[in-house]
Order: sequence, then structure tokens, then C-alpha cells
Amino acid sequence: MWKLVFLCFGIFNVATFLIPKKLNKIEIYATSFFAFTYGVTVDMILDLHYDFYGYYGEGFQWLGLLAIFLYFPSISVLFLNLYPLESNKRKKIIYILGWTVFSIAFEWFCLHTKFYYYNGWKLWYSAIAYPLIFSTLLFNLKLVRKLSHPN
Repeated sequence: MWKLVFLCFGIFNVATFLIPKKLNKIEIYATSFFAFTYGVTVDMILDLHYDFYGYYGEGFQWLGLLAIFLYFPSISVLFLNLYPLESNKRKKIIYILGWTVFSIAFEWFCLHTKFYYYNGWKLWYSAIAYPLIFSTLLFNLKLVRKLSHPN
């Protein structure tokens, strides 16, 4: 059943390539690389060090690494590319909350396919973490833009 999760990853990646781009190539590259690195770092600490959760079973899993590679970059590009930069604060908050709800639902789905398991982690921890994660992605995009266009 966890193969459905990889089907979703495929859909996310196809969507990432098909949507009209608001991000330029360096922004896509930098945010994808950041999302992958951020995901691996967090998983190394929370999964491998503290054993709060994991992919399939204890310890390092190649399919878990593949999942991080397929999921985090595509979701970050989708999130950032569609982010309403020119909108008011209310729309931005609703957008982040919408992605948080989507992420919680997808995490719940991953739990029920046995792709992902908890070992002390709770879904509500993720509900708190996702807005912080999405805000970090936005901060990183702003930093990339500032560094690539210094004036």
C-alpha cells in the first residue's frame, strides 16, 4: 500500500514541472536544494538520533531517502511558486494554513499506508511544525532573492 505514497510523489513532481513558474531557475534550484538538505537534517535528528518516527523500520532506509528526495523539493517548489507574495497578510496566513492542513492530511495518509511510523511523535507536533517549516522556506526564498539581486 505504501506504493500509493510514491504515486503521490510522482504526481507532486509532475505538477512541479507542469505549473507555470513564478520562480526563476536559480530560485528553484536553491529552494529545492535547501528543502532536501533541511529535510535530511531534521530527519537525521528526529528519526535517527531521537527515534521519534521513521520510514518503514528503524534506522536508515534507502526508500526513506528517496522519499525525501522526491517529496521535499517538489512540495517546496509548489508551495513557493504559488505563494501569494503580493497579497495581504490574511491571504498569506490562509495559504500557509492550507498547506499545513494538506501536509497533515498527507502525513496521516503516509501513516496509514505503513510508509511512515511514529515512535513517540504525534500528529499535532507536525501541526505545530508545518507553519514553521513553510515560514522557513519563505525566509530562504527571500534570502536567495536578496543574494542573487543584491541591489
